Amino acid sequence: MIIELHLLQSFPVSNLNRDDVGQPKTATFGGHVRGRISSQSLKRAARELFKVYGLDESEVGVRTKRLLDGVVERLVAQKRDREQAQAVATAALQQLGFGLDQSRGLTEYLLYVGKGAIDHLTTYCEERWDSLEKFAAAKTKAQKEKIKPDKAAQAMARQILDAGRVADIALFGRMIADNKDLNVNAASQVAHAISTHVVATEFDFYTAVDDLKPDAESGADMLGTIDFNSACYYRYANVDLIQLTENLQGDIDLIRRTVQAWLLAFINAVPSGKQNSMAARTMPDTLLGVVRDHGAWNLANAFLKPVVDNDIMEGSTRCLVDHFGKLRSFYGGEQIRTAVAASVSREIPAIEGLQVVGSLDAFTKGLLAGAGEYGG
Repeated sequence: MIIELHLLQSFPVSNLNRDDVGQPKTATFGGHVRGRISSQSLKRAARELFKVYGLDESEVGVRTKRLLDGVVERLVAQKRDREQAQAVATAALQQLGFGLDQSRGLTEYLLYVGKGAIDHLTTYCEERWDSLEKFAAAKTKAQKEKIKPDKAAQAMARQILDAGRVADIALFGRMIADNKDLNVNAASQVAHAISTHVVATEFDFYTAVDDLKPDAESGADMLGTIDFNSACYYRYANVDLIQLTENLQGDIDLIRRTVQAWLLAFINAVPSGKQNSMAARTMPDTLLGVVRDHGAWNLANAFLKPVVDNDIMEGSTRCLVDHFGKLRSFYGGEQIRTAVAASVSREIPAIEGLQVVGSLDAFTKGLLAGAGEYGG
């Protein structure tokens, strides 16, 4: 079973997601340049909201290369000498197979772990302190190989990376190239958002004046340009409830809360790029949600021909719903359990099998009800 979320969201002057030269990201689609917000940016913005919408601190993960620092601080708090703690924690990470850049104290990979990872690793250090000190003191590879971790230690490595109760890892997955057994297949797919119309990057020329400059002096003391665009974006994401159930080990309460948090977080997610200077804090205007038994329909082809209406949101809403209706008519709708739409200010075209509601609360309740036991 899959829940799909389709959103139309218009942003005024903004630079929500920049490329390597500071310009708003773009993509060529249908032969025309469109504004783009990367899926990574949208997922990051959504992850930041999971705790707001019902998930506990212990149920969300963290991306970090700084496991070593966290463990050392815990060990020092437990009255261990800092230098010894550094050596033992480093040995533990090496022994458990985590690649480490010792000059910087960072793991080789940006690891995606649960909040309990540092606790588990600290416990591992305390319980094997003497052998880890010997491992740290060993000068050669042969000497280190004599101090191999036992099966219990290997089990601890799995516990450190266990994601069975970490909702965002269950949703977005994890890949560890050196140990595929620790990979997690993502339950959620997120598309790059693209504008429904052609966009052009514009430039804001700005100047600033030194507040303490003498009145007799004229001219600006700082000047430059900031790139921006203004666009109405089509956003798409889905979540596979069967994969989510597998990833969260069948914990139905956590699954339900994760689904609700996913839904509300993605509706409310806004990337943080240049917000202090542009405050592009808008909400989606048109929402379309689908619950289906199988398959998935990204509706971006509704905008293969750019929208040119004077009212971009009106035209985009019409194109989105019409395209959904055509796909349903052509391919059949037997796999679709529920289709719900809502709009803040536009009229939703009437099509067969589409329930139109008048509020976010009714929209989310309709989708969650369609998801049956997964929706609570």
